[in-house]
Amino acid sequence: MSQSAAGKPTPKSEQEAVSGKALDRQLLARILSYVWPYKRLMLVALVVLPLAAAFELVQPYLLKKAIDEHIAVGRLQGLDRIGAAYLVMLIGQYALLFGQTYLMQYVGQRAMADLRMKVYGHVFRLSQSFFESTPIGRLMTRLTSDIESLNEMFASGLVSLVGDFIKLSFILITIFLIDVKLALVSLASAPVLFGVAWLFRRVVREAFRDIRNRLAKLNTYLQEHLSGIRIVQAFAQEPLAAARFDQLNQDYRRANARSIGADAALYAIVEAVGSFAIAGLLWHGGARIMSDTLTFGVLVAFIEYLQKFFAPIRDLSTKYTVLQQAMAAGERIFELLDTTDFDAPTDAPLMAVTADPQAPLVEFRNISFAYRPGQPVLTNINLKVARGETVAIVGPSGSGKSTLIKLLSRFYEPSAGEILLEGVSLPCHPVDSLRRRVVLIGQEPYLFSGTLAEAVGLAEASATDLGRALGQAGASGLVSRDPLGLQGPVQPRGANFSAGERQLLALARAFCRNPEVLVLDEATANVDPETERLIDAGTFTLMQGRTSIVIAHRLSTIVNASRIVVIDRGCIVEQGTRDELLARDGLFARLYRLQTTGISSAPLVAAPPLFT
Repeated sequence: MSQSAAGKPTPKSEQEAVSGKALDRQLLARILSYVWPYKRLMLVALVVLPLAAAFELVQPYLLKKAIDEHIAVGRLQGLDRIGAAYLVMLIGQYALLFGQTYLMQYVGQRAMADLRMKVYGHVFRLSQSFFESTPIGRLMTRLTSDIESLNEMFASGLVSLVGDFIKLSFILITIFLIDVKLALVSLASAPVLFGVAWLFRRVVREAFRDIRNRLAKLNTYLQEHLSGIRIVQAFAQEPLAAARFDQLNQDYRRANARSIGADAALYAIVEAVGSFAIAGLLWHGGARIMSDTLTFGVLVAFIEYLQKFFAPIRDLSTKYTVLQQAMAAGERIFELLDTTDFDAPTDAPLMAVTADPQAPLVEFRNISFAYRPGQPVLTNINLKVARGETVAIVGPSGSGKSTLIKLLSRFYEPSAGEILLEGVSLPCHPVDSLRRRVVLIGQEPYLFSGTLAEAVGLAEASATDLGRALGQAGASGLVSRDPLGLQGPVQPRGANFSAGERQLLALARAFCRNPEVLVLDEATANVDPETERLIDAGTFTLMQGRTSIVIAHRLSTIVNASRIVVIDRGCIVEQGTRDELLARDGLFARLYRLQTTGISSAPLVAAPPLFT
């Protein structure tokens, strides 16, 4: 993952396009490190491979003995024993293959489950800036299809190649022990096969790189447009969206076509070369049979061995596909795991920290911040919030109000200065502990799918606490109207609730956390008057006895604030009560007149109280 000038990770599509090697030993070692905890089962599966190969390769030899020692000479005595031995070899071969396949699938699933949890945990520790610059569809591809590709490598890729190598080695040893000259004739086409396989490897490697890149783009596009389906439909963009999707879909199809073409070519070439090899074997072997220097049983055995020799090479395309997909997927997964996110919050080394009861509960000290170099959003912010105080932060759009709150929750780290909680710098507070003490309620609350109890209590609160929180938030009616009560379903993103109802549930969720610092980002935006009244009442209850910071977009919602802080262009320009700021006739007074009358020079109009 490359780093920007500001030190932020900047994943690029160009990096996606060049990833993937034919076989990276270091990468393979990292993948196998997740298998190491299950090394005993892996060892058993590997030991089974030569045993299964031996059972399979004994079969042509038994066929040779049956022909030369019994069928050709008309002696049936003992033929039944050879037939029984042949049957035992078949049963043993397939029983061992079943055990080996089961063990490898089991090991692969366990190892990949561990890797998936590792990636999941790493992703959830990354900062907000990482998610703002990385398509969610790409991350979903890493956690799903990419890890599944690694599992396929264990099931039918790498281990299968090891088994093929063992089988080919046994075949070579066997045929040379039986007849050296016939073995050399049989292998005359081997150089051609290896040359074709080498050429195939180069062609398919590039195709797989392109396939993974196209798939990531397709997933990203789908995730983005499905999430924004309302916008697509509201602006009648379905034809344009479909045209763009069709283009991405066709690009993905063409990338797969290259791989399919190479696969088909390899299969056809190997089949053709194998047929020519068997024809040459029949010509040479037939001549030797006529001259009594070779038996018919040996020729039949050689044909069987030769077919078994060509089969792994013929299937090389499938196994190489699996291996290449795994290498490309593994490279992307470990690239994500190796992402150094300089913006992600990290706890300071554990040390004894003592809160100062005399210090402000929250203090912003000389805070400056910029999302991009040279474009400051906040400049030298100094602000103290006492315990139990309600501070409203107002200002024009883009002035930095919401950014200040993101810094308090450590979604971002300040470019300069520090934020203190009870006189102790935020990095000295564990992130989990900080975010339990500081709870944010935004304009668009997010509800996870599941039950009402899970959406509100986040699987932590008891039924008693849930009931009390819902009652305090004014959301008890949402529970009583559902026959299932707290076990009632919540659809993804709370789609079965209105915007106001979702906000009430978000308030209940905040009650469950019992925060020390409450941050409200215009919680009554975009709701009807009746729901706004309920939200106001719930908010008023929630704010009692707590330190509150209110981000206000509508100035009529901050009449009960003990102090108003006005921010403009990233700087604090005014502070005071509403009456004090109105008397100064500064920025706040102008904004207030615009919102209450629509005319900047109109007389002041008293705002209605927020809480009733």
